[in-house]
Amino acid sequence: MDIEDAKRVGIEAIYSGARVLRNHFGRISQIHQKGVFDLVTEADTESEKQIMRTIRKAFPDHAILAEESGANKGTAEYQWLIDPLDGTTNYVHQLPFFTIAIALAVRDKIELGLILNPIDRELYSAIAGKGAALNGNPIQVSSTASVSDSLLVTGFPYDFSEIIEPAMKRFSVCQQASQGVRRLGSAALDLCYVACGKFDGFWEQNLKPWDKAAGAIIAAEAGAVITDFSNQPFSINQKEILVTNGRIHEEMLSLLNIEEQKISD
Repeated sequence: MDIEDAKRVGIEAIYSGARVLRNHFGRISQIHQKGVFDLVTEADTESEKQIMRTIRKAFPDHAILAEESGANKGTAEYQWLIDPLDGTTNYVHQLPFFTIAIALAVRDKIELGLILNPIDRELYSAIAGKGAALNGNPIQVSSTASVSDSLLVTGFPYDFSEIIEPAMKRFSVCQQASQGVRRLGSAALDLCYVACGKFDGFWEQNLKPWDKAAGAIIAAEAGAVITDFSNQPFSINQKEILVTNGRIHEEMLSLLNIEEQKISD
């Protein structure tokens, strides 16, 4: 399979989902709770159906892992990972910080990532080994050399109550060490903003594979360094993710590890 053909289909799919989200934006009538803070709307499910329909039409034998419908079996060689609406809480409250994220894994390695903000129409894309782009223009991470000069971003998972103490302590440490820490409410968007240099670093816990697969390859192809909090190599199945411009990575690891030591003492 030609990865460029997959990219073309992925872009068609992501724009089909975007039309759904724009049509429902500000007009949501059904909001359900998957968890205490985890929302799902008709926009999530309809976007996912449109995306899957487009991919299935082109690649009927490919496996799909989607947030709302779960795993859809297919050939083990190819798997699409789909988040039809990353930032549902923002979407429900009509905040324009949400995305659609689509990734393609070939033999368990992410080869393609696409992320679109349907409101500002910023499309981030990456193919393994070919760099990352925003609306077709190459992007790269920042050159900021220290955390003290950095703007960071983080997020809190839906099971936040289970890790509130360590999460808030890490937030506090990084806030004091940096120029500031933001929380946008969309991990996919956070990763894209590190990729294009708006943020210098991002960390979060307990993300699902579809939350980070597309954003991780986009950030990596833009020059980012990605590990867990213990500096182990990145995997979409890890519970922790730390993404930086590379220059501040060791310093961020130290901050997170120092805080982890304090938590365990």
